[in-house]
Amino acid sequence: MTNNSADHHPGNSVAEGSHEGEFGCSVMDLRGLMEVRSGEAVNRINDTYGGVHSLCKRLKTSPVEGLSGNPADLEKRRQAFGQNFIPPKKAKTFLQLVWEALQDVTLIILEIAAIISLGLSFYHPPGGDNEACGEAKGSAEDEGEAQAGWIEGAAILFSVIIVVLVTAFNDWSKEKQFRGLQSRIEQEQKFTVIRKGQVIQIPVAEIVVGDIAQIKYGDLLPADGVLIQGNDLKIDESSLTGESDQVKKSLEKDPMLLSGTHVMEGSGRMLVTAVGVNSQTGIIFTLLGAGEGEEEKKVKKAKTQDGVALEIQPLKSQEGIENEEKEKKKVKVPKKEKSVLQGKLTRLAVQIGKAGLIMSAITVIILVLYFVIDTFGIQGRSWLAECTPIYIQYFVKFFIIGVTVLVVAVPEGLPLAVTISLAYSVKKMMKDNNLVRHLDACETMGNATAICSDKTGTLTMNRMTVVQAYVGDTHYRQIPDPEAILPKILDLIVNGVAINSAYTSKILPPEKEGGLPRQVGNKTECALLGFVLDLKQDYQAVRNEVPEEKLYKVYTFNSSRKSMSTVLKNPDGGFRMYSKGASEILLRKCTKILDKNGEPRIFKVKDRDEMVKKVIEPMACHGLRTICLAYRDFPAGVEPDWDAENEILSDLSCICVVGIEDPVRPEVPDAILKCQRAGITVRMVTGDNINTARAIATKCGILLPGEDFLCLEGKEFNRLIRNEKGEVEQEQLDKIWPKLRVLARSSPTDKHTLVKGIIDSTIAEQRQVVAVTGDGTNDGPALKKADVGFAMGIAGTDVAKEASDIILTDDNFTSIVKAVMWGRNVYDSISKFLQFQLTVNVVAVIVAFTGACITQDSPLKAVQMLWVNLIMDTFASLALATEPPSESLLLRKPYGRNKPLISRTMMKNILGHAVYQLTIIFTLLFAGEKFFDIDSGRNTPLHSPPTEHYTIVFNTFVMMQLFNEINARKIHGERNVFEAIFRNPIFCTVVLGTFVSQIIIVEFGGKPFSCSGLTLSQWFWCIFIGVGELLWGQLICTVPTSQLKFLKEAGHGITKEDMADEELPEGLDEIDHAEMELRRGQILWFRGLNRIQTQIKVVNAFRSSLYENLQKPESKTSIHNFMTHPEFILEEDEPRTPFLDGTDEDPEAEELKQQSEESPGEFSPLNKNNNAMDSSVAEDTIPEPESPLHSLETSI
Repeated sequence: MTNNSADHHPGNSVAEGSHEGEFGCSVMDLRGLMEVRSGEAVNRINDTYGGVHSLCKRLKTSPVEGLSGNPADLEKRRQAFGQNFIPPKKAKTFLQLVWEALQDVTLIILEIAAIISLGLSFYHPPGGDNEACGEAKGSAEDEGEAQAGWIEGAAILFSVIIVVLVTAFNDWSKEKQFRGLQSRIEQEQKFTVIRKGQVIQIPVAEIVVGDIAQIKYGDLLPADGVLIQGNDLKIDESSLTGESDQVKKSLEKDPMLLSGTHVMEGSGRMLVTAVGVNSQTGIIFTLLGAGEGEEEKKVKKAKTQDGVALEIQPLKSQEGIENEEKEKKKVKVPKKEKSVLQGKLTRLAVQIGKAGLIMSAITVIILVLYFVIDTFGIQGRSWLAECTPIYIQYFVKFFIIGVTVLVVAVPEGLPLAVTISLAYSVKKMMKDNNLVRHLDACETMGNATAICSDKTGTLTMNRMTVVQAYVGDTHYRQIPDPEAILPKILDLIVNGVAINSAYTSKILPPEKEGGLPRQVGNKTECALLGFVLDLKQDYQAVRNEVPEEKLYKVYTFNSSRKSMSTVLKNPDGGFRMYSKGASEILLRKCTKILDKNGEPRIFKVKDRDEMVKKVIEPMACHGLRTICLAYRDFPAGVEPDWDAENEILSDLSCICVVGIEDPVRPEVPDAILKCQRAGITVRMVTGDNINTARAIATKCGILLPGEDFLCLEGKEFNRLIRNEKGEVEQEQLDKIWPKLRVLARSSPTDKHTLVKGIIDSTIAEQRQVVAVTGDGTNDGPALKKADVGFAMGIAGTDVAKEASDIILTDDNFTSIVKAVMWGRNVYDSISKFLQFQLTVNVVAVIVAFTGACITQDSPLKAVQMLWVNLIMDTFASLALATEPPSESLLLRKPYGRNKPLISRTMMKNILGHAVYQLTIIFTLLFAGEKFFDIDSGRNTPLHSPPTEHYTIVFNTFVMMQLFNEINARKIHGERNVFEAIFRNPIFCTVVLGTFVSQIIIVEFGGKPFSCSGLTLSQWFWCIFIGVGELLWGQLICTVPTSQLKFLKEAGHGITKEDMADEELPEGLDEIDHAEMELRRGQILWFRGLNRIQTQIKVVNAFRSSLYENLQKPESKTSIHNFMTHPEFILEEDEPRTPFLDGTDEDPEAEELKQQSEESPGEFSPLNKNNNAMDSSVAEDTIPEPESPLHSLETSI
């Protein structure tokens, strides 16, 4: 291929136009070409460009050799046609994040209060020194002191600024981490192109216009292109067009391939014609970018939990578009952002916030009343105009105290702790070969109760080798000697393997001397190619003789065929077809078999049964996968109808059957044992023969000897769980899944049905949380349906990665166990933080409240409270959320979905420590001055200097928190709180840092912090009381939790009862975050219906129409719709009359009935189109795959 233009570098001065002149067409020409489809496209290519090959010439590329790969040429192409890169949305700047952090309501209230306080402190009214204002002025006669009134306001503002900056910085670093993760995912995405006649893999961003790309089953197309050659190619274009049917692509009918679409079947080569912003995906993106201004406003409202929801998807364009399209399509659907844990936390934070609000309101009211009654009632003063500012100053002070109580009560550190903990875990999980795509997957994994794993590649090494063969009536237990096989049989084997396999599968020499040869491409095919090499034959020579262009017709492998066939045209006009596939499937289609002389002899059913018994089962019981090779000759003259697949694939002659071994990964049995100890059931779902599957499951330890378990084949499984109509019955499934350990010969639908059945099941007292592993395109639905989907990073197709939550970069089952460990650790870290945080909250609120009520002044001043709030919220969340996980996490059972966040043990710790702290603080508050022999700090007038007394109270309080932070490291009642404390450097730094800061504040904080310096002995007392926390903690451990019946748990997930009682409109916010348990929702609707039915004795006619439906799964949709119908809003206590007529003619009832009958069809198109879009939401919502996603959402 000559590329004369590649010699000179284009200077920057050369105008754009001249580049396009060098190629036979411009960007706009190609963009226009990619916008036409099917027949029209074929005509356009032929008319305008004179066919695909001359289009290749114009783009200066060769359909066989590809580009030269010369850097200058590639650069020129980038200049002319753009790069394959869609620029991501801009990250939020630090200032934007600061602005967002400032939106916090409590902070705003504080700012306002502080500003008022500042303003008043500078306002000195005339006659303010009037005696008549009484003690209001008090002893603060010293001018300097009176001037210092502004300090408190300024200090509050300053601490607000600190809190805001810390929050913003955390958000910023989180976003930065995500971007890092994002770019890593992008770098890992490679695509196969042909350059200089060599097949190489390059990062997607490096693809240029004119590249020849090889596409195969499971790819996600990275750019637009025109098909040059294809075998049986089918594409899922739903991400662009919304059509869920797969589109057949061929040179004659529809050669246009679009970026962002998935290859569902077949293989081929395409000429890249548009990349980056000029591709179809890119164009949509630019359109969306144009509306950015208006979008921004919407985005503000729907601030996503990851901050960068869009950026974290792997493909630059694809997911983004889908997301954007989703956004457009489902404006009304609430976002399901928050995970189980965040749901529980949101609810808990709201509950605590409400309690805090009430407490702070009461505090303010009591303070104001006390002051008013004392000043104007008891002392009998009258309100004088000149005293007003002074009184107002008092009121502002009371208000500030109230707000501070609120600030301390609201645990704004909670969301922060979750974020830090998750972000930290995600970063560390990268090292354990888990690439987390969705943050909450990490924490859900800790609750997993079941794992449905693939066999090939996950449990086994995915390094296949042929170890046994049955050729010419002889069963060889190891690879036979080439001499022992007849040349004509040998020839058939070599051709059947070399030609009838993807030409991308090959065996390359080992990377290191003495290593194993490298297997590239499909591993099963590599095993067969290896078998050919073991027989001392060369498959490459055959492939060179028959290049891909000469293949007449290819039936590629897919999960329903379970076989692959290739047809060649013979010189005499006849055809020969080679087939290979799963032995029990292919042998059924064989009518002849080659005997030891290489002659075909009749192969009857009984021969087949015998062969299965004598050859296939023994191979399978050794854990071998059996593959049958066969061929068929079609006579010349009449060309068969290639589309009648069943007729073509019959009457075959069997050449041989081979047994392929895929050894179990050495570390898997141990990992599975860990899972079983941790209370997680591992199930194996595989497309293999049941005997092979059983043998491997036994080797892995999934099947233990002497256990009662089930191993089923897909067919049998379906027969057991479906009713006569072929619908899945949940009750039937519930009888099977608890014992099921191996599902063999399963189709992708079976896997999806099983996962969905386990998730929806309500028979166990714990609802199941299911993780699924998958690598194939067909695993997409199951991966999306699962609570956590793991895709294989090496063997996985792009489609599987796209549907998954976590990508296993080493394809190894042990990494899943690591993920479980990290997930549980996240959960525990949050609980540790909660235990610490709530103790502080309880104590601080009670102290401020009682102190204010008894002494008219909070013992802990506003600024001090803010400091405590800062250490306990921000720093403690850092310290406790970054504890590294330990193996002991795998020794307990999973928590499950509805386990409360705060267990009874934790509640015992919280209340126990609160008792200690309150006792100490009240003792110091009311008797401290006698003990330390200092002046009492109680009842000091406004603006008086800080007292030693209150400083000691504040200091002791902080010391107790500091030591309690160490106690909080253990939540299951363990005694050794120091265990592995040095494994967490962040924790040690935070504790020491807080201690040092506290010394500085007390000694040098002075007026702003209301502190006065303390003597050494006073410091020792404070620290000694703090250390008492540790001893007290040991005492609390001794009290058995089981004795304390009165303790309640808190922070549950949403329970069924709660959901019924939530007032939906008001509680919407918490609910839809809080684990919007849509699946449970169904039960609720049914229960709600029953309730309504018992309360309002609805007409029999009505009831029968519903009840008949209740038994049939389709009617689930109708019930939803029925409930969402505007007329059907019933107050439980006052039944509506129209329903009581008892007549069937009731128009409303009639209308509802019609609606319920229409509904199943009514919304189904929505779901069909959107199945790429958000099947996870759709499937979570409703048991029927075709049912309306709308109905439940609107009802909410």
